[in-house]
Amino acid sequence: MSHGPANTEKLRVCAVSYLNTVPLVWGMLHGDQRDLFDLDFRVPSECADSLERGEADIGIVPSAELQRLGLEIIPGTGIGSRGPVRSILLISKVPRQEIKVLAADATSRTSVRLARTLLARNHGVRPQVVSLAPDLPAMLEAADAALIIGDNALRVDIAGCPYDVFDLGEEWTATTGLPMVFAVWAGRKEVVTPDLAQPFLDSCRYGLAHMEDIVRLESAPRGLSPEIVREYFARNVTLELGEQEYRGLELFLRYAAEFGMVEPSGIAQAC
Repeated sequence: MSHGPANTEKLRVCAVSYLNTVPLVWGMLHGDQRDLFDLDFRVPSECADSLERGEADIGIVPSAELQRLGLEIIPGTGIGSRGPVRSILLISKVPRQEIKVLAADATSRTSVRLARTLLARNHGVRPQVVSLAPDLPAMLEAADAALIIGDNALRVDIAGCPYDVFDLGEEWTATTGLPMVFAVWAGRKEVVTPDLAQPFLDSCRYGLAHMEDIVRLESAPRGLSPEIVREYFARNVTLELGEQEYRGLELFLRYAAEFGMVEPSGIAQAC
């Protein structure tokens, strides 16, 4: 039986509308965790903004926003990768060391900072970043390279793409030897208590146990084939986070701070 939060009033939870979050909230939508929380869906950057404005108590928060907002992590689940993530793609018309302008879908602040960090550390370039709608031809017309994330990235035909395609999850792990964590459940310190971790973990495990239902119900509405969705969850995205994932998160925040992209400090977890 799932353990719910100690308080009786429903906490407001902001989740991400992308495919990668679906298993995390599947139990909250269909399992024993239904009715525990007041659930809302936004793009990643809007989840962080909702927490900042006090419109949500807990959200799936871009890793790059944790320190700025002073949030506490609810440990155990989130969105990460241990190699190719498939849903965070840098697509370039030129060699990476020649990228001067990067068009970015700015709905994920972590992905933008990851791209900037890897380009600076590995290729010695700090391109100007321009925020554009996630339309690949328009982005590449306006810039040397484009950062495509989420469901839009999953719809990219990598094999048929005429440009160089780089998976930023793969490059991060090749560079560091560690997983990458793109987002975590987090909330304001006054609402995050140790017993909150269990219902979030139970909801995720319910989703993973009902993956074929997710594939069947989520593929077509998102313009994705069942095979892509099934492979994405089997081989790419990591939803249960452990010690290695949190080491990768700490390193990402440290690297990003070195390049002036986030404030340097530790991360806090409710335990």
